[in-house]
Amino acid sequence: MDPKGLLDFMRGERLAIEASVSRSGAPQAAVVAIAVSDGFEIVFDTLASTRKAQNLRQSSRVAFVIGGMTPGDERTVQYEGIADEPAGAELERLKGIYYAAHPDGPSRLSWPGLIYVRVRPTWVRYSNFNLTPSEIVELRPEDLTL
Repeated sequence: MDPKGLLDFMRGERLAIEASVSRSGAPQAAVVAIAVSDGFEIVFDTLASTRKAQNLRQSSRVAFVIGGMTPGDERTVQYEGIADEPAGAELERLKGIYYAAHPDGPSRLSWPGLIYVRVRPTWVRYSNFNLTPSEIVELRPEDLTL
């Protein structure tokens, strides 16, 4: 799996499982609608009052599982990264990426407390168990260039 193939796979998935850790150390997971930038940043929207937003504000480390939800397709991406809440021009750039993947996104702009979270990768593993032998590739941020 090369970076372009990885990006295509990630962009083909609209949902991901997001995992973070609460202040008390409890694991918490949620399904989020994602978009992926050319730089492998993941962006999603959520409400500031959600557990995930509160967790990421106290510890920016986050993990995702992408894929694996289509019957008969055993390809997944495990993704770890660092989250932030961009502002200004960066926020507008990321909103454009998110809205291209999720055209209904602007309909939520009126929701009180809506925020956008960007995650930059620190480690990525692609697994394809559709193949024999299986394909498993680990990538670090420096490997994720197109």
